[in-house]
Amino acid sequence: MLKKLLISIISIVFLMSGCSYLTSNDEQRIPVKVEKVVDGDTIKVRVDGKLETVRFLLVDTPESVHPSKPIQPFSKEASKHAGDMLKDADVQLELGIGERDKYGRLLAYVYADGKSVQESLLKKGLARVAYVFEPNTKYVDQYESIQKQAQKEGVGIWSLENYVQEDGYVSDNDEDKPEDQAKNEDCTIKGNISSSGGKIYHLESGRYYKVTKPEKWFCTEKEAMDSGFRKSKQ
Repeated sequence: MLKKLLISIISIVFLMSGCSYLTSNDEQRIPVKVEKVVDGDTIKVRVDGKLETVRFLLVDTPESVHPSKPIQPFSKEASKHAGDMLKDADVQLELGIGERDKYGRLLAYVYADGKSVQESLLKKGLARVAYVFEPNTKYVDQYESIQKQAQKEGVGIWSLENYVQEDGYVSDNDEDKPEDQAKNEDCTIKGNISSSGGKIYHLESGRYYKVTKPEKWFCTEKEAMDSGFRKSKQ
């Protein structure tokens, strides 16, 4: 009852202040102008002349601008993908219930030319389903279904074994694990088997070599390929 009353008060305040945050269509999407892509799951937009920070609901991308964390694998790709979708597009927000988080950011589902940015990030393996809190669970089943397919295909964040954790992502500081000590000095190629069964090998020059946990070590790329592993694209 209290939550409904608060939502009603917020809506009245918006109307009195001239803000058109609630639209007349069934999905209640708000047209906005994107001013900046902060990272893969956060943008700055202008709505009714006011600059707002928007946090994408129900997804979490690796960190690229966190003050206390290093740049994480696939964070730049997530930011670029979101930016490419939003650039020159008709962007709309579907606000979550309660609308703002504790940092004052708008919580929203984001659309570019009618396409869900959240769904696209999940499909590409550039985000995980996260921060699932009632009552903002409208699309969680749909998002989780897309995530399962990305996991099955072993794309993006799902190509790195144990990179995605329940509370976030393994940082670049988590390296030199005990299994690293078991390698032969001449066999430095890491063979990684993802949770979906995908086999990928990483060279020392590769971007994600340090954060990759090896199930197997190989001395040559041919040896890795003969064992059914494919080379990492990064």
